[in-house]
Parts: sequence; structure tokens; C-alpha cells
Amino acid sequence: MNRNQREAAARRIMERTPPPVPPELYAEVVRRGGRMLRRRTAAVRLMWLLLFAATVSFVVWALMARPWVEPPSETTPPLTGW
Repeated sequence: MNRNQREAAARRIMERTPPPVPPELYAEVVRRGGRMLRRRTAAVRLMWLLLFAATVSFVVWALMARPWVEPPSETTPPLTGW
């Protein structure tokens, strides 16, 4: 089957009327969709909460550790000229 034949077959399939959907399927689809939406909303909220917590913890660490300040020297320079 070459490309033109495949395209023609795909067009024939898409031009047909879709099969009827059973009416009892609608309630199940709505239930699953609502559950997926709630899970996605909860995941997004959890992601934002974790991002906020990481930002706050980084800011607190930076204020306490002050990594931009040069640490004090551990040894004293030699005393000369006494």
C-alpha cells in the first residue's frame, strides 16, 4: 500500500459517521474526567507548595550562612617589627 492509497483509506475512514456512543458511558466519562481534573489540580498545587517551600528554605539558609561574605581567616599573620 503506497502513500496515496493510505491517505485515501484514512480519508474514507474519517468521512464515515462515527458509531453511536452508549448513553450509560456518559456518566462514567464525566466521573473519570472529574477525578482526573481534581488530581491534576492537586498535583499543581503541591508543585507550587514545594516550590514555595524550597524558595523559603533557600532564603533562610542564605541569610543564616551568608555565602557571599568572605570567611574570617583561621590563622593570624606573623607579627613583625616589635
